[in-house]
Amino acid sequence: MTSPVNTHPHWLARGMGSAALTPAVLVLLAGLTLWSLGQSGAAGNKDLPTIVVLTLAAVAAGCAALAWVRPQRVGLSPPQVMLSLGFGGMLLGLLYDVYQAGPARLDSLCAQATSLGFVDSLRLHLEFLPGMHAGMLAGGLLAIPGLRLLRPHCGRYLCSLFAQNLLCSGWMLVGMTAGALWLSRWPLPAGNSTLPGMLGGMFVGMTWGMVISVALYRGFFTLRRKPIAGK
Repeated sequence: MTSPVNTHPHWLARGMGSAALTPAVLVLLAGLTLWSLGQSGAAGNKDLPTIVVLTLAAVAAGCAALAWVRPQRVGLSPPQVMLSLGFGGMLLGLLYDVYQAGPARLDSLCAQATSLGFVDSLRLHLEFLPGMHAGMLAGGLLAIPGLRLLRPHCGRYLCSLFAQNLLCSGWMLVGMTAGALWLSRWPLPAGNSTLPGMLGGMFVGMTWGMVISVALYRGFFTLRRKPIAGK
């Protein structure tokens, strides 16, 4: 038996407010992170405003696409919760990586990765940005107990949620490398790839990886529910 949806106007307003505020916070944090790293040492360059604008536009578009693919009447949908926690873990892990390696060394990583293929770039990113990737995966996993607290009535749904969580985590991991290669190779006025370009691409790829994962997941179950012709 499921709990009825609370339709009190104040509760609905808070739910809709969180659905609008959370993507805005994600976009703001991504922009602030790129700008602060872009102002530091070797990472600073004239392309920084262009990189930040491209990243913010693509992340915002990804958040809008996720809300369209997985609509939620009130509050945050499970994929939005997972993306938010994954983003938070990713940023915390990035702080650890920057502290351990420093912006200059990570900037040289970006220069190396742009000349590599997808698999080699993924391996290099995992080696030099372990905190960023581990934080993203850990944050995504926290969505499961988090949703259990927010929705106590969805106990039987947890197995399906765990499977979807693994699928989304895999797509976000792939998206981070794909996005890094995309934005770090974007033709920019100054013609140089930077640490903000690589990280901005990771933010974008993670967001759109979630969109693709949810679209595939929902598409599969939509086709599965359709009656077979002739029956």
